[in-house]
Amino acid sequence: MHYEGVLRKMLTEHANPVQYLLNFKDDLLIMNQLIGRKIKIQFDGYECLNCHKNKKIFRQGFCYDCFQSSPKVGEWIMKPELSKAHLDEEDRDLDYEKKVQLQPHIIYIANSSNPKVGVTRSSQVPTRWIDQGAHEAVIIAEVPNRYLAGIGEVALKEHLSDKTKWRQMLQNKRDEVDMIEVAKEMIQYLPDEVKEHVNKEPALWQIEFPVNSYPDKIKSLNLEKNPVFEGVLNGVKGQYLIFEDDTVFNIRNSEGYVTTWDVSIKKST
Repeated sequence: MHYEGVLRKMLTEHANPVQYLLNFKDDLLIMNQLIGRKIKIQFDGYECLNCHKNKKIFRQGFCYDCFQSSPKVGEWIMKPELSKAHLDEEDRDLDYEKKVQLQPHIIYIANSSNPKVGVTRSSQVPTRWIDQGAHEAVIIAEVPNRYLAGIGEVALKEHLSDKTKWRQMLQNKRDEVDMIEVAKEMIQYLPDEVKEHVNKEPALWQIEFPVNSYPDKIKSLNLEKNPVFEGVLNGVKGQYLIFEDDTVFNIRNSEGYVTTWDVSIKKST
């Protein structure tokens, strides 16, 4: 089976286990069905996800010029506390910023390797946690805009990490903790303007991933350095493909890459 397309982060569906789909312009690959099959991936070039030109990808699927100008990758994306739409102040495009920032957001803790704090739009639950490879998550608070979520996250980062240990996540090594209790403990550290939005009865979200076995020693695939790779798919977690030879491929970090995929019809034995 032969496929061609520009890489974008995989679409997901919260099922048991998570269902993954790789969306090309003319094809939709159901990744769960490819587990156990040999896959050949070839790097053919670039296509910026914003201007769609054949320009080297700088970051997040964007070429350098688009990354410097597009409102979709403004600094407030990575640092929500810098959001200003609630003040009617523009960063790059106020209409776009109002659309994204002035909608309900959550402050959460998730456990993919260790309990970490994060924020996301309410509409991205549980997609955000799936993309992080988190097996468990708890919503601490739901606030009306991104700024409040951001200052809540900043406060909690004094007491809890905001980073995922990606190697441990891919090896399925994570801290065994009571996530509900951790969430309750964090409430005391929230700013007063956020505390009024606290989730008084937090629930535990649980997520299972389609992985046959986890790697012992991780080898990261970089298509720019190794433009042709072939291996048997062993599972999918977060936005990573995991292969039988312990190679892992981060789809999210490879957005904007033009690729060719050849998939074996039969599963390997």
